Amino acid sequence: MLDKDIARAIGDAVDAAFDDQVRFTQEMVRIPSLRGQEHTMQDFMADAMARRGLDVDHWRIDVNDIKDLPGFAPVSISYENSFNVVGTYRPKARKGRSLIFNGHVDVVPTGPWERWTSPPFEPRIEGKWMYGRGAGDMKAGLAATLFAFDAVRAAGFVPTAPIHFQSVVEEECTGNGTLACLQRGYRADCAFVPEPLEPKLMRAEVGLIWFRVHVDGDPQHASAGFNNVGANAIEKALSLWPPIKALEDVWNARKVDHPIYKDHPHPIRVNLGEISGGEWTSSVPAKAVLNVRVGVLPGVKLSDIRDEIEACVRKAALADPYLSNNPPRVEYHGHMAEGYVLENAQVPEAVLADCHSAVFNTKLEEAATSAATDARFFGLYQNTPGLVYGPICERPHGIDERVDLDSVRAVTKTMALFLAEWCGVEKG
Repeated sequence: MLDKDIARAIGDAVDAAFDDQVRFTQEMVRIPSLRGQEHTMQDFMADAMARRGLDVDHWRIDVNDIKDLPGFAPVSISYENSFNVVGTYRPKARKGRSLIFNGHVDVVPTGPWERWTSPPFEPRIEGKWMYGRGAGDMKAGLAATLFAFDAVRAAGFVPTAPIHFQSVVEEECTGNGTLACLQRGYRADCAFVPEPLEPKLMRAEVGLIWFRVHVDGDPQHASAGFNNVGANAIEKALSLWPPIKALEDVWNARKVDHPIYKDHPHPIRVNLGEISGGEWTSSVPAKAVLNVRVGVLPGVKLSDIRDEIEACVRKAALADPYLSNNPPRVEYHGHMAEGYVLENAQVPEAVLADCHSAVFNTKLEEAATSAATDARFFGLYQNTPGLVYGPICERPHGIDERVDLDSVRAVTKTMALFLAEWCGVEKG
């Protein structure tokens, strides 16, 4: 454990700069870093890192560099504006253990602005809550990584091991941003991802698969329907959804054999996130597409789940005379993520538990989530413990997303203490 006086000085430094941290987080939220539009946000992060004296690596992701690596997810958009930023601190003489702080700047679409209490990219503070798209997921956590570092130095100390501050894109849809950091050669003795899964240690996360089901209809004038002419692609696509959704019960039933998820109430979710089709109200639609997200238990092969998805769609199509002769097509795009269980991490877990207890005066709890994070890349493909621990966020991906600023302050203190204890510090 850190000397109590050092820990107190670091905590006091977090408090002294917290108003600045809140303003910094608000500046981040004001930048609408939706997919394909993250470059302005990354310019902001590169500048923030440079002002802290970090060695800044700012590059555009090249799919060709990562497409053959384990963990790569197929993409269907241009990466023209997909930039990563890594700021590196290097001590004069290395004595401690190295660390990666990793967070993402990409945010999901807002939904109808008129349903928000205030505009989603105009961060509003009400009591202890900051509202705004990305405020919780996960700009507050990413900002906290830099301010935890600031606090250690403001308290009069410098870390004695390298630290890489990774600001990545594509977490919400592929994870290819963090994969590009691995390909770039960044590694450390531990990785810390401050996702807003509450101030608990994430023990496990599910994998994810995104897929599309393409259905081709037989377009005709809408008035011809009474003669059973044509085939409505939207109606045919919707007929496939119940069998696909039924896979959720099949996969959740298997949790009884899983050491981590057997007590989770409902780890696997099958979500119809988007549907598109048709082009004219008085025409029988020629095309329709279902976009689906499914969870995958850790340890389950993605190839096995893909086989089950495709078999389900084939079977459902055979029950329809038209689809049996015009089979739907399954396309994989976006997440192709394996599940991850945090293992062989007793030392960093113990350090985090000590730091959490020092701040919260309670024992560190664990959680297994039905979501996914970029921590999997460190654990699965670098043999590096990937800790996930962050503030409280309500309604992520929803209307009026908000983050608890009291928890942000406390988590920043925990992260600063973790940095100091894990990396080591000396007077500077």
